[in-house]
Amino acid sequence: MAHGPFVTARERSEIRRRILSGERPKDVASALGRSPSTVHTVVCQAGGVPPHRVHRSGLRLSLEEREEISRGLTAGQSLRMIGARLGRAPSTIVREVADSGGRSGYRAWHAERMAGYRARRPKQAKLATNPWLRLTVEALLARRWSPEQIAARLRHDHPGQPEMWVSHETIYQSLFVQGRGALRAELARWLRTGRTHRRPLGRGRADTRGQIPDMVLISERPAEVDDRAVPGHWEGDLLMGRGNHSAIGTLVERRTRYVLLVRLPSGRSAAAVRDALAERIVTLPDQLRRSLTWDRGKEMADHLGFTVDTGVQVYFCDPHSPWQRGSNENTNGLLRQYFPKGTDLSVISQEQLDDVARELNDRPRQPLGWLNPSEAFAEVVASPG
Repeated sequence: MAHGPFVTARERSEIRRRILSGERPKDVASALGRSPSTVHTVVCQAGGVPPHRVHRSGLRLSLEEREEISRGLTAGQSLRMIGARLGRAPSTIVREVADSGGRSGYRAWHAERMAGYRARRPKQAKLATNPWLRLTVEALLARRWSPEQIAARLRHDHPGQPEMWVSHETIYQSLFVQGRGALRAELARWLRTGRTHRRPLGRGRADTRGQIPDMVLISERPAEVDDRAVPGHWEGDLLMGRGNHSAIGTLVERRTRYVLLVRLPSGRSAAAVRDALAERIVTLPDQLRRSLTWDRGKEMADHLGFTVDTGVQVYFCDPHSPWQRGSNENTNGLLRQYFPKGTDLSVISQEQLDDVARELNDRPRQPLGWLNPSEAFAEVVASPG
């Protein structure tokens, strides 16, 4: 194409077509052999670029519907009646009116404008606009709280301050979604899995362990254990270390989710596990020593001796049924944040284990109404009987 002030009709059409398709003026000028100022002049003479047409979803209220809502409110009609006339769910009308000034302050034009504002994308993440909230979330993540625990506890601790509320999904997005990062990326390592996505559950491995003599199966466990109404019933297992050559004992009280960690200085033979667990269990009050539910590991082969030493009856799970001691399974998953696979657990002291248990017991838990296990355990210990 020739350079010069004159632009042919074909060039004008091509410039407009390219600009409307989203190309940058600079790129259009380069492709057509024209200066950027020429492209700018052509676009201006054509009246500029028409604004992007917004296609409103049929699920969203239209301006006409909002005007109907306004008229209905003025006439004193109920929100359910207005919704029925518009063919909308009553909850849709309730949210619309509540978000736009209530019955007395609702105006259709204002509601339409605010809806357009709320629909604008992209939005800045809440954690990016509230420094105090962001610092609070970061501090709790560093304490290894899960995003769900953080979200629930913030609502519990700040009931009248919605600016201090944040959903667990927002926390995950701020950690993992590109362009939404408001939290420090290194905080992701404090999440339980250490991963940014879930991995599919694999098939369980075959149980190659032999039978334990005189096992009392979980089917014979009293009903009071199942409903978690009575404290003192525990779940237990071993957390294995590097090459399965070291381990620690993990105990979780079913009602309060209180965690005890037990060092095994003499290894994980049946006698060593019996002695170490019994030594720890007998320090508990009598009302907190009722039963222990264990996997089918041979380390609990001397369960009869353990029961004689402690008065605690041991029940064994069915094969391939880890969910039957789900509280303990969940706890062992949490412990991998502190002791990743491949850790030599023989060098971990009991003091270190107590520190980890204390931190776990300070985390709020959903089944406890977002109390933490230490609070729930203290209530049980203080209660008579």
